[in-house]
Amino acid sequence: MALINGIDELDGAAMEAAERRLNSLTKPPGSLGLLERIASQAAGITGELAADVSKRAVVVMAGDHGVCEEGVSAFPAEVTPQMVMNFLAGGAAVNVLARGAGADVFCVDMGVNADLAHEALLVRKTRKGTANLAREAAMTRADAVSALRSGFELAAELARDGYRMLATGDMGIGNTTASAALCAALGGLTPDEAVGLGTGIAEDRRRHKVDVVARAIALHAPDGSDPIGTLAKVGGLEIAGLAGLILGAAANRCLVVVDGFISSAAALVAAAIAPQAVPYMLGSHLSQEQGHARLLERIGLKPMIHLDMRLGEGTGAVLAFHFVDAALGVMREMATFESAGVSRE
Repeated sequence: MALINGIDELDGAAMEAAERRLNSLTKPPGSLGLLERIASQAAGITGELAADVSKRAVVVMAGDHGVCEEGVSAFPAEVTPQMVMNFLAGGAAVNVLARGAGADVFCVDMGVNADLAHEALLVRKTRKGTANLAREAAMTRADAVSALRSGFELAAELARDGYRMLATGDMGIGNTTASAALCAALGGLTPDEAVGLGTGIAEDRRRHKVDVVARAIALHAPDGSDPIGTLAKVGGLEIAGLAGLILGAAANRCLVVVDGFISSAAALVAAAIAPQAVPYMLGSHLSQEQGHARLLERIGLKPMIHLDMRLGEGTGAVLAFHFVDAALGVMREMATFESAGVSRE
């Protein structure tokens, strides 16, 4: 895709300067662990030692999934549009957590199977939901490219508006099934390893869900070397949009904080399309979805927090904003050995 040509390597000089700064602070070298790595990575992304990322947003992308016909979720598909309206009204968990993190919430209709109208809704609908991936391709290749492009362009718009840190969020009943299929196709997990309890299904339904994913993989025989084709066969519109958002954030030198299982499936797609985008990603939390840890390993991301969460929406990513703030605060405010008059020996 021509869109990925603008994704550059991180600023090595800025990262070296960040390392020198961190090692000059009044602490043993490396003693702040992951916070120091976040600070160095942020410097490489932005080109600044302690960038101002106070203008930040969580982008919640929504889409419906035809695979719900297979009975893979504890909730009916009608919940997707209902939750979209809840996001827009400010009543969802991600809205509450975003307010605490000083983040704006953007809700995007990528493929909800309903006609929604709200002044704050961003409509980037490619089609009304995907087809049943257990019986046919979830979408056409053109649909997948269109959704990727929409996500990319939205990231560029937000960057032009001054946003420097984005979080990924999702909404779509059935999307853990599509994400598990992507994990199996692109991440090398077996369907049993990739499929978790989703919205809270029982083990017998999880086994059924494993079978659905296995049938989809057998039907489509997705080619891992063709991530866009794989996305079209077994993915989702909101997953495609989030992958595009991640690529767009990287192309515009923004930090992008990846949420849980569904967002990580999108990150896996983005990484397969453009491996050079991975250094722009930060892992937020470790989901309770059983395939999430191995999925993060495949991408090369390390989660900041583990709170036994599995909600999605961008909730874990928004919480991780506080850790990015802490890392940059250390860079900005902590005394050096020299300024504090503290001996190094």
